[in-house]
Amino acid sequence: MDRRDLFTRGLAFGAGALTLGSAGASAARPTLASAAAFDRDASFPADFLWGCATAAYQIEGAVREDGRGQTNWDVFSHTRGKTFGGDSGDVACDSYHRYGEDTQLVKALGAKTYRMSLAWSRIFPEGRGQPNMRGVDHYKRVVDTLLENGIQPYVTMFHWDLPEALEGGWRNRQTAQAFGDYAGYMAGQLGDRVKNFMTTNEIRCFTDLGHKVGIHAPGLQLDDTAVNQVRHHGVLAHGLGLQAIRAATGSDVRVGFAENPNLYAPVIETPEHMEAAKQAMRHDNAPFLTAIMEGAYLDSYLQSAGASAPKVEAGDMAIIGAPVDFVGINVYTTGYARADASPQGYAIVPRQTSAPRMASPWLYITPEAGYWGVRQISELWNPKGIFISENGCSSDDAVVDGRIDDLDRVMYLRNYISHLQRAVQEGLPLKGYFLWSLMDNFEWADGYSKRFGIHYVDFETQKRTPKLSAEWYRNLIARNALV
Repeated sequence: MDRRDLFTRGLAFGAGALTLGSAGASAARPTLASAAAFDRDASFPADFLWGCATAAYQIEGAVREDGRGQTNWDVFSHTRGKTFGGDSGDVACDSYHRYGEDTQLVKALGAKTYRMSLAWSRIFPEGRGQPNMRGVDHYKRVVDTLLENGIQPYVTMFHWDLPEALEGGWRNRQTAQAFGDYAGYMAGQLGDRVKNFMTTNEIRCFTDLGHKVGIHAPGLQLDDTAVNQVRHHGVLAHGLGLQAIRAATGSDVRVGFAENPNLYAPVIETPEHMEAAKQAMRHDNAPFLTAIMEGAYLDSYLQSAGASAPKVEAGDMAIIGAPVDFVGINVYTTGYARADASPQGYAIVPRQTSAPRMASPWLYITPEAGYWGVRQISELWNPKGIFISENGCSSDDAVVDGRIDDLDRVMYLRNYISHLQRAVQEGLPLKGYFLWSLMDNFEWADGYSKRFGIHYVDFETQKRTPKLSAEWYRNLIARNALV
């Protein structure tokens, strides 16, 4: 099991649902075309944004340079048996030094946007206190280099690498407060350059995989009460970060977040199954995406948690549910739901053993994932805009005569993006797409054993080589249409 493979854990949050009550926000539904009706040869909107995504700990390296503080992932990856082969992000892609070269990779694709994250511990080595200006200045240089090359940065404030010095980590409510302070400070430093910020990345993963399942940093397996409180601190951190970023920047800055909701497609496109899939998504993401978008925990989640429900202080839910400018969803795979006669009105269909997968065993190939994620979020909560903040796949890439012909990745991307065409043709508010990832990198507990990049990285020499998928993506961007 890896960072996005939480479907097999069942409906831990939605199974106690008693009713299918409508979401807190109503949405005007666009006129929907049938799956067969959309035009795969049509162009995307002229202002559709194409980009790539990376994360600081996965690419930067330089973990002991320029005053950077230790993180939970530094500790975890250096603990025997926690990562594949004992791999760590100590060097990774050395992008801390090679960011100029990596900017040219983005530019060569024709991409106009780049989603990157900041390493909190480069700014506040202890998680709080006095800022480390060497870290601040580094990110100013990175952002300036992107802008000089016509690339707009979308900056994520937290992508899992938590300063180790923060006592108790995400178990401590004060960590959410510290995050808000850090996010506000860096937004103030970069807000004259950066116009799009994301607060957190995949709250479900850095809470559950790190504190419930234990396969990610900090490697804990806590009881339900403690896990629910960690989840609450995660969504509270998002809200406090949003609040702080807005306070530190002007009205021209947009703020959102990137989440990996458990997505559910209907087994058949009939009204009853489509409604069942939408409600499965809403209820199964109750402590995360749903709490942020509705500013409340669903009664079904609280009833299911019982005495293990999180402790919520006065004003927390208003902070958590403050309106966002956009929603980012990381799309890799989806489950399937069908309508049934149970009190909750839906059932999750088990995966067949023959279901196709990519190199990562959790990454089932389900091209419709993005369409249903965008549609359901739009219908439930009517956000101003939606981005695919990550989409990509692992592949057993091989270098043959200097080439990496990753046809399976091209197949995966072509099929997934075709379903995003359907979304935009139906008038859903999908504004852009960030491919994961610009280059091969440290894939968390999988170390360097799984490659997600469209540029091959030789981790011995740090040479970057475009794969066939990079050529394909460059052609797609140039055409602004599927190739």
